[in-house]
Amino acid sequence: MRFSLLALAALAGASTLTPAVVPLIVRNPYLSTWLGRAREAPWEDWPIFWTGSHIGFSVMASVPDAGKVYPLLGRPHDSLPRSHQLYNVTFPEYLGTTFDASTTNLTYLIPGPSDVEPARVTLSFLSPITPSSTLRQSIPAAYMTVTAEGCFDLNIYTDLNGEWVSGNRGNEIKWELFEPSHKRGDSSLAIKTWKVARKSEQLLTEFNDHAEWGTLHFSAPADVNHQCGTSAILRQHFAEKGLLRNDIDKKYRRVMEDEPVFAFSKSFKLGGSKSKTGCSRKAESVQFTFALIQDPVVQFASARGLTFMKPLWTSYFPLADELIRYHYNDFETAAALARNYSDSVARDAYESGSQDYQDIVALSARQVLGATQFSGTPDNPILFLKEISSNGNFQTVDVIFPAFPFFLYTNPKHQLSGQYPNNYSMHDLGAHFPNATGHGDGRDEYMPVEECGNMLIMGLALANSLRYDTEPAFMAVDAGESVEAIPAAREWSRSVDVYGLDLRLEVGVATGPKAAEKWLTRSYKLWDQWTGYLVRESLIPHNQLCTDDFAGWLANQTNLALKGIIGIKAMSEIAEIVGRDDDAKHYREISQQYIDKWQEYAISRDKTHAKLAYTWYGSWTTIYNLYADSLLCFHVADESAIEDQRRIRGSSQKPMGGTSTSKGPFVPDYVYQMQSDWYSAVLQRYGLPLDSRHLYTKSDWEFFAAAVTSKKTRTEILGSIATWVNETSTDRPLTDLYDTEGTGGFPGIYFMARPVVGGHFAFLALERACGGKAVGALKFLDQKLPVEIDVRQALLADNMEAAAWTKDL
Repeated sequence: MRFSLLALAALAGASTLTPAVVPLIVRNPYLSTWLGRAREAPWEDWPIFWTGSHIGFSVMASVPDAGKVYPLLGRPHDSLPRSHQLYNVTFPEYLGTTFDASTTNLTYLIPGPSDVEPARVTLSFLSPITPSSTLRQSIPAAYMTVTAEGCFDLNIYTDLNGEWVSGNRGNEIKWELFEPSHKRGDSSLAIKTWKVARKSEQLLTEFNDHAEWGTLHFSAPADVNHQCGTSAILRQHFAEKGLLRNDIDKKYRRVMEDEPVFAFSKSFKLGGSKSKTGCSRKAESVQFTFALIQDPVVQFASARGLTFMKPLWTSYFPLADELIRYHYNDFETAAALARNYSDSVARDAYESGSQDYQDIVALSARQVLGATQFSGTPDNPILFLKEISSNGNFQTVDVIFPAFPFFLYTNPKHQLSGQYPNNYSMHDLGAHFPNATGHGDGRDEYMPVEECGNMLIMGLALANSLRYDTEPAFMAVDAGESVEAIPAAREWSRSVDVYGLDLRLEVGVATGPKAAEKWLTRSYKLWDQWTGYLVRESLIPHNQLCTDDFAGWLANQTNLALKGIIGIKAMSEIAEIVGRDDDAKHYREISQQYIDKWQEYAISRDKTHAKLAYTWYGSWTTIYNLYADSLLCFHVADESAIEDQRRIRGSSQKPMGGTSTSKGPFVPDYVYQMQSDWYSAVLQRYGLPLDSRHLYTKSDWEFFAAAVTSKKTRTEILGSIATWVNETSTDRPLTDLYDTEGTGGFPGIYFMARPVVGGHFAFLALERACGGKAVGALKFLDQKLPVEIDVRQALLADNMEAAAWTKDL
């Protein structure tokens, strides 16, 4: 392949953090390949699936004039003798890993023969995040570009094995090499593709979380060499000859039976004449793509029964081979769209937090979308989500909720089947992804207040993004000169242009108050039903789970009650938007009564902190649900209301609901200030603990909580999380549950690769909320330094006052 300057343009800039694991090829729950032990050299171990199991995937380089072979990724050198008459195995100088929201780069210096300066080799992995093109985001495929710059010849080898299509090494696999004919006059690049699949697929089935159906398509330019066969034989042949011999082993067998691998090799002719100042350096690149084609992608329980859901891309391409060819040739456009988004994220995150925050959200972005599958049509796309690692539920509401800030920031634009018997919101659509078979018996995980509150908060947040016409996190980007038109896109001209770019991003369709009203009206019956449950159950929640179900059942949960009350307040706004004025007044009055009562029940007597539960004196909790109060614009008030509220706060008078026609903050300022000060006082080395029961934390909730604190407290929390990213002993894709002391490891519960890290975008989503006014309404938090708190004394005093109060009864 010709050297592309755009391939270099896709390379990520410098990263300051050193996470233990970084994404390589991450598109959905089944195409999910990561670099484990990322603080070490990439040849120290094999790449991993998100579960931590190894994936057969390797890259090597050879320098024919020096007789040297260099492992770059994986452990292909395990198949080679360290010393051979034709070559020696040695290791390059590894320059490290850099990443942005869509790209991960591994860079090396490879010594040349005699005194020639080293060649620079970069493996650039692009899993493009393209919010301006739902089509491209839906394609279950990613790119690896190998770029070499130097002045001596260099050969590249890469292979993969059957672990990409099955989690059971004992399963038989089959394969073929597909070399489509290339018509004269066709401007697209000719490619060849290895197709690998289980010999007997099991539709919509998993083994150790790996998909047991689907075909892997591993593609390269038509002019590179190929070969499949036993791994050791191929690697040794490349090490000796510097190329493969275009041969195909046709004996199908088990994944690790004489381990069959599927390989390509490419020779870079970089050698040339020397100049007076040294060698004349050249640069070349080669591009590979990886796609896991599955049809159907999920099984979905609709009103008409179980339905196989086709992937979204089938609306554009009738055949997988057409998709693979299109995707391969679309690299420049996909890379430009992804770079646009990555640059926007980097700029906004840096301005919102720091370089560390920029790296944390960049590391989180692919992980969020790596839990999703796209289905539906261009006019009505559907995003399905797997609750990765914790239990595999399908479309879990309290997993979507913490991930929600990512989608609100990135681009903000099912329970109507009638098969769910309870009057509160479902927990999920199915016990295990990819099967959304529902809960007709109503026996899903019991989180009624949690899920009703989540649905109402997310519903109003999305409606607000329409009302305020919130700009997505990228600028409009031209398709570019090399982009290919898609004939079938003309059938969806209301939604996309002929290049697969979403039209609504260009013409601003379906935004504004009318769009919000229309969207909310469709499900008003459900909004009202869920709010009715919250009116009955949220002020004093009975014994139940919240989203942090690993912490166990608990009655009177302070943070859970707050979510429910904010949910009722959200319903008053929803009712107002759709013109149900009586409902709006009714729910507004109830929510105000409840928030006044909540302050009496939830806050310690000395007003230093919120308790874990109303009657658990001497306890404390992170009330991360306070974030929703600001996100939904409930803390944005007119100046007269703000002055009234602050005057009341300065006296002994308690604020009362419904006493003023001016609109004041829903949750009073002092609650924000109190918690901001408290978080600063209880912060640990690696972050803010979830509550007083344990030293573990949830990173998504840390960002929710930090987003509504003072700049000083936010900086402290962010700094502690960054320290954790650099030092944690966890060895899986970014966990959201970890110990804030010790080694920052797993607390006996192993969460990994979960989409809830979308909560790390909480700062960014809040800055866009309410037409940009939400953050401004919290400026009062920066008017004074945090109060010094003796945490032990405060908790002891709360216990003693409670004991005295109980004795007086």
